[in-house]
Amino acid sequence: MAVNPNDHDVFLLRQRVKLVINQYEFFLPGTSESPGVPEAAGEKVCFVEQKRFKFKEDIRFYSDESKSRDIMRIKARQRFDPRATYDVTDELGGKIGSIQKVFGASLLRSTYRLNDSADSELCICTEKSLGVALFRRAVGFIPYIGNYADWLPIPYHFVFKRGEQVIGTNTRHTWKIRDVYTLDMTSDAQRTVDRRLVLAIAVGMDALQAR
Repeated sequence: MAVNPNDHDVFLLRQRVKLVINQYEFFLPGTSESPGVPEAAGEKVCFVEQKRFKFKEDIRFYSDESKSRDIMRIKARQRFDPRATYDVTDELGGKIGSIQKVFGASLLRSTYRLNDSADSELCICTEKSLGVALFRRAVGFIPYIGNYADWLPIPYHFVFKRGEQVIGTNTRHTWKIRDVYTLDMTSDAQRTVDRRLVLAIAVGMDALQAR
């Protein structure tokens, strides 16, 4: 990566609008001419694409859209597993860490465990509000309306927690044609969580739920 994520705490994630494939871009926050505009983007960090027609999820991170340099990868360990575990590896195949879906908790609100390279827990990533999570699920069952639930201004925010301490946030911007998120890990001042894992889980929380 031209930009080393471990040198930074705040990132902007934008989903590209594609019909048959998930694509994303990460940026550093920009110095906008319009202060306060949340989606103002600065230097690009990387380009992300989910491989098509894979029985096991396979998401690749590239240095740019040319895809000439593969810099990181998310790959499911096995297919059709409700407690799915996804390994995150670097460009040489070395393990950075893993993402594990917490199946029971995810029935109420989407929850993931973020692990280091030894599969030791670093933090839990979960929807910020249980009430909002339940409401969003209920809307999804309403005939006709459920098909457009993602277009409604229902917050879809995550927090990174270690015990009861919130060490980061992933905030979705509402009223956008494409999904846009701001990741803020400034509360993890010691950078105990590898920022590459933060980028990986941010994509995972969107792509792995078919959002």
